[in-house]
Formats: sequence, C-alpha cells, structure tokens
Amino acid sequence: MNGCHDYHVTRRAMMGASAATLMGFSIRDLLAAKGRDHTPTAENVILFWNGGGMTHLDTWDPKPGRPTQGEFEPIATSASGVQISEIFPEFAKQMHNVALIRSIAGTQGAHGRATYQLQTSYNQTPNVIHPGFGSVVVHEKDAVGDLPAYVSISGQAPRSSYLGQSCSAYFVGSPGDEDPYLAFPEGITQARGNKRLETLAKFNGRFGGKTTSRELDATKTSVNDAVRLMRSPALKAFELDHLPLSQFERYGDTPFGRGCLVAKQLVETGVRFVQVNRGGFDTHRDNFEAMRNHGEVMDPALASLMQDLDESGQLKKTLVVMLSEFGRTPKINKDGGRDHYPGVFSCFMAGGGIKGGQVIGSSDEDGYKPKDRPVQVPDLHATLCHALGIDPAKEVMTPLQRPMKLVDGGKPVMELFG
Repeated sequence: MNGCHDYHVTRRAMMGASAATLMGFSIRDLLAAKGRDHTPTAENVILFWNGGGMTHLDTWDPKPGRPTQGEFEPIATSASGVQISEIFPEFAKQMHNVALIRSIAGTQGAHGRATYQLQTSYNQTPNVIHPGFGSVVVHEKDAVGDLPAYVSISGQAPRSSYLGQSCSAYFVGSPGDEDPYLAFPEGITQARGNKRLETLAKFNGRFGGKTTSRELDATKTSVNDAVRLMRSPALKAFELDHLPLSQFERYGDTPFGRGCLVAKQLVETGVRFVQVNRGGFDTHRDNFEAMRNHGEVMDPALASLMQDLDESGQLKKTLVVMLSEFGRTPKINKDGGRDHYPGVFSCFMAGGGIKGGQVIGSSDEDGYKPKDRPVQVPDLHATLCHALGIDPAKEVMTPLQRPMKLVDGGKPVMELFG
C-alpha cells in the first residue's frame, strides 16, 4: 500500500473494507479514499523547523508604534496591506505566494514539550511516543523513485515510532556533501563490496527464517534502502557541485542556503517530505542582533527558493511551511532579549494549494494573545493533511494494539485554500 510495511488497519476499517469489496472496491481504494472528499492540492512538503522559539514580533507579526515593537521596522511586501519585519526584504517580494497565520494559540512553554506538540500534534505523555508529521506523510503517501521519502537536513527529525523504521527520516548533516556511508570504504573495490553485500543478504535470509523479530526487519529495511540508494542515479539530488556559482550567490553559501538548494532538488526528484532545521532562536539575550543575523542568512535563501519553485511550476504541488515551537515575549527583558511565549505566535505556509497574499487571524495590539481566529496546534496538522489528501482522523495500530489517530484532533484552516 505504501512505503511503511508495518502498517496495521483497525478492526473497524477492515470491516468497512470488506463491505466495500463486496461492492466492487478494493481494500487499497477504500483506505486511500477514506476521509477524503477532495483532490489533494500538494504532493510534497518542505518544512522549515526553527528550533528555539522564533519571535513572532520581529518576523511575521510586527507591532509598529507599540511598546513591544523592538528595534525593527515593518516593511511593505508584494501582498497588498501585508507587512513583515525589515530583516526579510527579499522574502517580502514573494509574499504574494505566502499566507501568514498570526493567531496560533500555543499551550506549551518548555522547549521539549512544545517541540513535541508542534511536530506531532500530540501533547507529550510518558507511555507513548508519537511519530513526527513527516513520518505520517510517508506512511500515507506512496514513495516516488529510489530516494528516501523523508529527508531531514542539518538536524534530526522526530522519531517514526509505531509507524516503523521505513517511515524514519534520512539524515543529511552537511547539505551538498557526499554521504560517506553511501560508498564502500577506501580500499574496498566495487566488486568486493558487492560480494560482501550478497553474503550479508544470504546470512540475513537464513537467520530471518528462524525469527520474527521486528528489530531484524527494521535492520533489513535500513540496509536494503541504503544499498538501493547508493546504486541509484537519483543520488545526485543530494549533491550541489554541478550548480553554477550564481546559485550559491543567490541562496547564500551557508548551511541554510545549501540546505534550501538540496531541498529544492529533492522535491523536484519526488521526495515527499523534506525538513530543513535551523537553531539559535532561543533569544533570551541580544534578541535583535541574533535576529538580524538570522535574517541575513535566511532571507536570500527563502526568497530564492520561493522564486525558483514558482517559476518552475513546482510550487503548485509543493507545500512550504515554517514553524517554531512558540513565540517570544512581547516584553523585552533587561538583557535585550525575549523569553519563551506560547500564548500567541505565527507561521507561514505557501504553495501546494495555499492562497498566497493573505493573513489568517491576528494577535492583539501588543502581540500578547490571539485577537481573532485562534488556530490550535492540531489545526496546523489537520491543514497539512487536507492539502495532501490524508485523513487526519485515520487510526493506525501500535505494536501494543492501541489505536492512534494520525492527528490529535484539529480542523483544517480552510481559509488558507481560498
């Protein structure tokens, strides 16, 4: 059905499937259509995860003339009436393709718990680990080609948990560099390396016939995926040495700029979910200097990525999202910083069916709480599911036979789709 072979349907879903089969529908068709009454608007996702809690007031929700404004002025954008922080002058030119949500009502003020909720839709509990949204996507959507369906750049992604090893992210530590683990060690020829892999496959085959270990299945999945990838011509999507110098000048020859370039190539090759990670947003001190530095790095890369995806037509089917675990306090502290603040914060979405040039919701005049159209964290996940044609209420079984929904409630923010 999809790339994750340890999927279990619920008894209720199987009963429904049996009934549908009697009416001439296959189980696969029923499960694919369950909960979906529209054509998906997105095929791929690029998620920018900004670790540390990015300030909403100094990015997407400026408060000019208010005591909470800080050092940055708002600037006009290509979207009529929409202003963002001056630290994003190039990205402002792409705002006609971008929708802002300024009324996310968070509940978690600690990094770990907030990160967990923003990346899984669930609150953290001691007895179960929920999969990240990237794992949900590759569980529900067929893989395309030889590349991993889920790639995490410059940082680790959430665990796939009960969705299984084949729904885990492939980690890229230094975007654009060759992965040393996808080549035989120095001194091992291609023929000799292939012989070793054949021997390993025979050994695992004999041993596998004597056990039903899930751990062994996961190991075999990892090895098989790695071998297929190292032999695939599509592996070049991870490389950047073929690009002209002008591309690095546009995006910025930084880990973030190179990560954006790799992300673009990956979705063009069919990778379902790419997560680009950037830290350093926990600005308890010197918030404004830190955000200026972030803007210098992120602005050209984001603007160039949006422009290139738009001009190539890829943006129509690629959902681009930027999230962080919470915002920062409207009040500036004695160290020139802003502290953790989940009460209200912002994000952006673009492409993949999103109607750009609009703002959903608002915070109050000083950025302390939602003023109108509050959006809950699970609403964000339900929105992504809607774009991808995934039923957020669909249940999967954990290894302990506990049914878990893909998303912990929530309703899609339908205004985003115009």
